[in-house]
Amino acid sequence: MNHIVLFEPEIPQNTGNIMRTCVATGTRLHLIGPLGFTLDERHLIRSGVNYIDQLDYVVYDDFEDFKSKNPGTYYYFTRYGRKPHTSFDYRNLEDENLYFIFGKESTGIPKSILKEDLDHCMRIPMTDKVRALNLSNSCAIVIYEVLRQQEYRGLLLEEPHKEKDYLEK
Repeated sequence: MNHIVLFEPEIPQNTGNIMRTCVATGTRLHLIGPLGFTLDERHLIRSGVNYIDQLDYVVYDDFEDFKSKNPGTYYYFTRYGRKPHTSFDYRNLEDENLYFIFGKESTGIPKSILKEDLDHCMRIPMTDKVRALNLSNSCAIVIYEVLRQQEYRGLLLEEPHKEKDYLEK
C-alpha cells in the first residue's frame, strides 16, 4: 500500500489539497504532530471539499510514534536529496508498505531523521530559481509517479460519471 506522510504540516490549505489527492489515489495519509492547525479548520475543510469523510488517515503525536506503528520502506523528500524521485522502483508487491515522507513547509524534515537513511533521501528535480515546490504539488507529483510505475493499480482509467463515448457525442 502507498502512504503519504506529512511531518508537522503547518498550512491547512496544503493539507486539505493533499487529503483530496489521497482520496483520489487510494493513498493513506499519516499526519505527524504537532500540526500547525486543527483538523476542523475551515481552510482545511474547504481545500478537502467534501472528500474528507472518505479519507483514510491517522494522526500521530510525533515521529517515534509513527515509526513504531508503521513497518515498511520509507522515502524522504528533501531539497538536499541527491537522487531524483524517479530513480526508485516502486513496483512493489501488494503487501509492501511504501511511505513517502514530506517535511513541514518552513523547515522540512529534521536532519537528524534524514541522516538515519541517506539512501532513501530524494528530491524532485527543479531549477535553481526556487528553493522548493509547494507541498501539495510535491505530493501529487510523487504519488502519481509511484502509481504510474504500479500501472495505476486500483484506479479508474475511464471517467465513471459520464457515458463512455461522451466526447464523441
